[in-house]
Amino acid sequence: MNHRIIWIAALALLVGTGSLWAQTAAPAAQPASESPVAKQPVPKSAEEVAAIQAMLSAPDPDSRIKAANELLEKFKDTEFKGVALSFLTASYQQKNDYEKTLAYGERALQADPDNFNIMLMLARLIASRTREFDLDREEKLALAEKYANRVIEGLKTAPRPNPSVTDEQWVEFRKDLTAEAYEALGMAAFARGDMDAAIQQFNNAIAATPFPDPATLVRLGSAYNKAGRFDEAIATFDKVIALEKVDPQVKQIAQAERARAVQSKANAKP
Repeated sequence: MNHRIIWIAALALLVGTGSLWAQTAAPAAQPASESPVAKQPVPKSAEEVAAIQAMLSAPDPDSRIKAANELLEKFKDTEFKGVALSFLTASYQQKNDYEKTLAYGERALQADPDNFNIMLMLARLIASRTREFDLDREEKLALAEKYANRVIEGLKTAPRPNPSVTDEQWVEFRKDLTAEAYEALGMAAFARGDMDAAIQQFNNAIAATPFPDPATLVRLGSAYNKAGRFDEAIATFDKVIALEKVDPQVKQIAQAERARAVQSKANAKP
């Protein structure tokens, strides 16, 4: 799983300058058999189209940040404000700039309160960066949980992000996003030290999609280990290790965590 919708939704708005500009003249009719589509932003000039295209074609985080800021500065009334702020948020996350990711994420949600990708990004980021002895731990984790729960509830009735996303794709995307939201809740529970809740939420994430993220399984195994449920931890890590297509780093972590679970089990014997 990843935050692919943020890029797919934005890129699908611009399948070439001609199709984007055509939105201002004759929007395509929506087939009656398809589900509702979210209102699409429309550019107001050829110059704005060029600025949007520059943002979408930027090859790296720094150039995307520059292009997105230029779009927002030059076209104050652009309907692509939410898209630009989403690109800024994602770009600063790629740069590992925690504070700016949060700041631009909040601005993106002000522009588009139903931006599930940004909610997920913030929920996961906040949960992953919160530590046991942070003085504001509960405040931060409550915010992460708020975002994750809004995603779970909002996706139940959310329209397709744009016409190029089919009903079938949207069903699959929603499953992935829902799984990520449950995983964020599990991460928050883990950071709080509530392993029972973490185990439940990670299992919810795994059940929500036909293709669970191996990293979620690793987190579940770690929660089992922390809860003293060593056999379940070992079995979970074994599932990750047995997968053929898995990131080598994730598999390496699973192997190390499995060894830790085996040692913890041995130490726990009377």
